[in-house]
Amino acid sequence: MSDPLSTLAPAVRSKLEELDALYAAMEEALVDPTVLSDHRRVRDLSIKRAASQPVVEGWRRLKRLAAEQADLRAAISDPELGQLAREELPRLEREASDLIQRVKSSLVTTDDRKVGSIILELRAGTGGDEATLWCRDLMDMYARYAAKKGWTSETMELTPEPTVGGVRQAVINVRGEGVWSEMSFEAGVHSVKRVPATEAQGRIHTSTATVAVLPEPEEVEVKIDWDKDVTEHLTTAQGPGGQNVNKVTTACHMVHNPTGIEVRMQESKSLQQNRERARRLLMARVYELERQKKQAERTAARNSQIGSGERSEKIRTYRYQEGIVADQRLDEKYQLRDVLAGDLGPMFDALLERETARRLAEL
Repeated sequence: MSDPLSTLAPAVRSKLEELDALYAAMEEALVDPTVLSDHRRVRDLSIKRAASQPVVEGWRRLKRLAAEQADLRAAISDPELGQLAREELPRLEREASDLIQRVKSSLVTTDDRKVGSIILELRAGTGGDEATLWCRDLMDMYARYAAKKGWTSETMELTPEPTVGGVRQAVINVRGEGVWSEMSFEAGVHSVKRVPATEAQGRIHTSTATVAVLPEPEEVEVKIDWDKDVTEHLTTAQGPGGQNVNKVTTACHMVHNPTGIEVRMQESKSLQQNRERARRLLMARVYELERQKKQAERTAARNSQIGSGERSEKIRTYRYQEGIVADQRLDEKYQLRDVLAGDLGPMFDALLERETARRLAEL
């Protein structure tokens, strides 16, 4: 093998150098006393540094290997060192070849791993009361997986279906390392085939719930003029049918005028807390819209569900009678009891491997 660095496309090498510089800057920031006093900034920087670490360390090792190989090639003609150089060079070349693949794989997933906060939006779909029960089951599944991963979650908005104990819709913030790189695969329609608790005849019904996954951006990533771009309405909280559930103005309804995106928050009894949550959700939706536009411009020919703006297709079916879960993007089937218990890791690993291979093919 010639210089291993020469096998990398110029754009890839440029991106690696850029990440190396950013990683060094983050390391400096994390020992800065002014940064250390801001716990949220420390957490966000730590997640970004951890996301960049595999690719940066691999890139630095690759540059050292390239220098070592150059020294060995120069020593081949040396009477004393030539034999040793000829024996050592193949080993370094094999290591460099393997490392290049690992670095490239890490590179195409680094940006995903940097996002340490997401907003999950779950909505009951077709199936009446059974769909609300299924939406609740999905919420419980994600809560179990988040607990296994050590992620933190916060319910920002919840609309229950009290007659059967289901959930019509929910908005949940989940934070933690790797949360976007894994949970982004959940966007789409989740279909369940089972006998509902409300079914007297024992017939199998099909119900659905829709999941949207939005990366929660930092405020600096989204440019919103809150005075000019956003119309804010403050009202009393409303229950089913639109009736007021209290006499105090606590609900916050925001409209982003340039895009028409609307959000409403009324879960908390505090107007200040509802306003803060509404802002976060509005920023996430505006960011997601812009992300989709940019992605569509770059990859107009792509029809893949993962990472695109296409959120309406069915991605997975949960079959109770057979006890299996079938993901439309994978050949392998998974045990229903394990998945519902929050054991989503094997499925996410397979989806990530598939997506990484696709992205590597585009380099």
